Amino acid sequence: MFEHALFREPRREHGYCTDDNARALVVTVRQGGLDRLRTVYLGFVENAQLPDGRFRNRRAPGGAWESAAGSDDCQGRALYGLGVAGSVPAFDAGAAAFDSPSPRANAYAALGAAELLALRPGHAPALSLLERTAERLGIAAPGPAWPWPEARLAYDNARLADAHIAAGVALRRPGLVDEGIGLLRWLAETETCDGRFSFAPAGGWAPGEPRPGFDQQPIEAGAMAEACARAHDVTGDEWFAGRAALAAGWFLGENDTGVVLVDLETGGCCDGLEREGRNENQGAESTLAAIAAFQAAARSAPSSSLVDTEAAPTLRSAAP
Repeated sequence: MFEHALFREPRREHGYCTDDNARALVVTVRQGGLDRLRTVYLGFVENAQLPDGRFRNRRAPGGAWESAAGSDDCQGRALYGLGVAGSVPAFDAGAAAFDSPSPRANAYAALGAAELLALRPGHAPALSLLERTAERLGIAAPGPAWPWPEARLAYDNARLADAHIAAGVALRRPGLVDEGIGLLRWLAETETCDGRFSFAPAGGWAPGEPRPGFDQQPIEAGAMAEACARAHDVTGDEWFAGRAALAAGWFLGENDTGVVLVDLETGGCCDGLEREGRNENQGAESTLAAIAAFQAAARSAPSSSLVDTEAAPTLRSAAP
């Protein structure tokens, strides 16, 4: 999975990253029937692991790895992918090495631990990791006006709520589930404008700042769709199913400028929604976010007219 694209063409000279291959691992496992791709992405993430359990992120086109471990987010995303795939030895080594103050890195790791516990109930390394990361997701602030655990929305925002819900279910902590549901409902309502999602831009957003903001990133819509699908699974509340479909619709033109971000010829997704259009590059992160959103919307509302359950998950990325 090449990281970057110039319009529709992969920028092979920039190589690969663990972040994107871990994301690709998640979507291929969830879709099923994509065993060859799943094996490729799983092998990439496992090969990224250093002897101390951490993960490298950058790999050159010729196959050479950077020597240093990747960012905290990279560590969390790798654990997320390995947890979904049930790759126990690599997950256990990564879990033992994981230690980050970052709420989002902890959210990714928590999601991976919860997924592995669903496959292997009581698995001690996953349980230990989940208990540690659940305490580092941030705590909802008092008062309804701004309950978000941060002073401003940053990036991949719905992941924090998603991880609260997943961790609460896996740890049998109803209060944590309720906190995640409340945060997700608030976030979805805050980022809805005139019946469509208007996501925090790349620079983040806080009360009093202009809306809509640009550039809006596909990872926001992908994370929102996945979190709302989980909330629907847990609560049965159809409101969340509707929000998952609405987040998928963001890619299809239900956004602040009415621009379709998915290229139906390539299956790629443009890298951002801009004030005057879209970023025409079709990178891996954006394409995988779109596929994940369509998967989530199909799972929670399979009859939705927004989602073609046959075509959406098999879109051909411009970046593989």
